[in-house]
Amino acid sequence: MRHFGQIAPDVRKRLFHQEPCPFTADSAPRLLSAALGATLYSPATRPRLADDILKQREQGVVSMVLCLEDSIDDADVPAGEANLVSQLAELAKRSDFETPLLFVRVRTPEQIPDLVRRLGPAVELLSGFVLPKFTEERGIPFLEALAAAEAAGGRRLFAMPVLESPDLLYRETRVHTLEGIFRAIDKYRDRVLALRLGVTDFCSSYGLRRGPDMTAYDVQIVASVIADVVNMLARADGTGFTVTGPVWEYFRVPERMFKPQLRQSPFLEGQAAGLRQRLIEHSMDGLLREISLDRANGLLGKTCIHPSHVLPVHALSVVSHEEFSDAKDILRPERGGGGVLRSAYTNKMNEVKPHRAWAERTLLRAEAFGVANEDIGFVELLTAGLSD
Repeated sequence: MRHFGQIAPDVRKRLFHQEPCPFTADSAPRLLSAALGATLYSPATRPRLADDILKQREQGVVSMVLCLEDSIDDADVPAGEANLVSQLAELAKRSDFETPLLFVRVRTPEQIPDLVRRLGPAVELLSGFVLPKFTEERGIPFLEALAAAEAAGGRRLFAMPVLESPDLLYRETRVHTLEGIFRAIDKYRDRVLALRLGVTDFCSSYGLRRGPDMTAYDVQIVASVIADVVNMLARADGTGFTVTGPVWEYFRVPERMFKPQLRQSPFLEGQAAGLRQRLIEHSMDGLLREISLDRANGLLGKTCIHPSHVLPVHALSVVSHEEFSDAKDILRPERGGGGVLRSAYTNKMNEVKPHRAWAERTLLRAEAFGVANEDIGFVELLTAGLSD
């Protein structure tokens, strides 16, 4: 699979200076963690789950979470498990279809080996498990169960812990909780693909809910947690982990209203282009601002609960030609001794040593999401990704 793989090759060639690389569930963890993109959640109880997975893959989704936790009623867990097993067994028979990276969000550690056993050969479709309300005390049993299930099933399985515990939110317990989380995930570093933020749970502890015109960063109590998670768990010194962006709850995006105009051409010009761009930005303003702030604050990828969020996340993850040019200049071998240079776009200073970690992360993102051509921006990428 690859990002924007649903787009015709000739269109990709016009859009990208460097196309997104292909990858599989067996690719290197460093690439997979960067390539998760918009991870789409789906209740495991959906009666046509196998068809839904393939449909979303055709729309450009590359990672999905099949949820047995908060998205379904407590009484529906046994039926959800049975449906998950039968639907993945059906999906495994369709060998001519490539699936997204699939993860199961469980409630208890015991579910992990049980589901792996019940899935049998269909476990080959799974990339791992999402671990809820993760702390050191709660998380270690999940990670131990994952390691045991991996050994029993003979399939590499990753963990994606969700950071959503009140102990992480409260000031008096936050640092201690983060230190414990780090100890747990550092011990199982090879199995932790990414950390996910449960911002909805953070808000619920204070009876808060951000509106569609506000980002997670406008809610100061939430922003402070994100800052501390990045500070302690996402450092660029080799000890950090990928942390993904929080969920965007709103999905009443009037896509059909502007989709026909957008589909007239993948390359928009003149006043019509400006009008369409303003329409898109107005319709998605909160989501677009939050995606941009995610990246500015060190987060990569995003939890999504609606397919309309996927393309905006991916379009804004593509590396611009200017970013790529700067990153390549900074990482030239002859720049190893440091120094300062003017950017090729002659609009900024590139300081080799301080900007090196940024450049390395940028080139990893370029590998996963590609590099846009000089005259290509968000609107063109979004337009090209819309299907009829």
